[in-house]
Amino acid sequence: MKLITLNTHSLIEEHYEEKLCAFADLICKEKPDILAMQEVNQLASEKILPDEMFPGFVRCSGFSLPLRQGNHAARLAKLLSARGLSYSWTWISAKLGYDRYDEGMALFSLRAIADTDQFQISRSSDYHYWKTRRVLGIRTKENPDTWFYTVHMGWWEDEEDPFAGQWETLNRKLREQGRLSGTGRVWLLGDFNSPSAVHGEGYSLIRQSGWLDSYCLAQKKDDGATVDHVIDGWRERMAEGESCRLDYMFSSRPEMVVQSRVICNGTFYPVVSDHFGVMIETK
Repeated sequence: MKLITLNTHSLIEEHYEEKLCAFADLICKEKPDILAMQEVNQLASEKILPDEMFPGFVRCSGFSLPLRQGNHAARLAKLLSARGLSYSWTWISAKLGYDRYDEGMALFSLRAIADTDQFQISRSSDYHYWKTRRVLGIRTKENPDTWFYTVHMGWWEDEEDPFAGQWETLNRKLREQGRLSGTGRVWLLGDFNSPSAVHGEGYSLIRQSGWLDSYCLAQKKDDGATVDHVIDGWRERMAEGESCRLDYMFSSRPEMVVQSRVICNGTFYPVVSDHFGVMIETK
């Protein structure tokens, strides 16, 4: 199984069209079984389009916000389909970003999506508040015991909506839904805003909670860094030129991870976002 996660930055990126096509090229070549994306945007002022116009789209249960023209996930799906690669996919928005974007997340699956899930993990549920956070999950018909969630967490030291509270809510919801019991397996993929080198904060809490980092499990891996410059949300937290690992794939159960690679870093595929992505292969 091949998994990819990327914080896309999508419509906010300079040279957006070029980067969208470059990312579509990557997906066509690698053909991941699951693709998890964060900061997947659409302009809130664009024309509303019916779900039926988007091949492969599965509306997430409990989510009613419409798809609009120019939706980043929809455009990617269309590019892939035109090249003969059809994905089953879903998208939600968690908040209004930069006062103009419906900002959310998406999951793409090579196999048909059987079920979807989404829920709030932040204290705030205000759509117009930039710290509001939700997670999005899917499972497939071929693998009904495994759930895949795309995650975009807040910051450890945030007094209004700290990481620890969001993490506790995420785990509690998964337990209440029975996702972590019996033969169930959960993957959490995304931007956790928690550097792996900083001890006693978010990354440490995740590991202490029993979640397994695919990077640590990998038989073959690179340096793992997914950010190599100061980005939005980290201007007061990173030194210029500092590299860190902020993007992860965590499993609730042991996995045999053959390889973990940073992608879209300019060395292994072109840069397409302010984050690099991560790709793993499992047995």
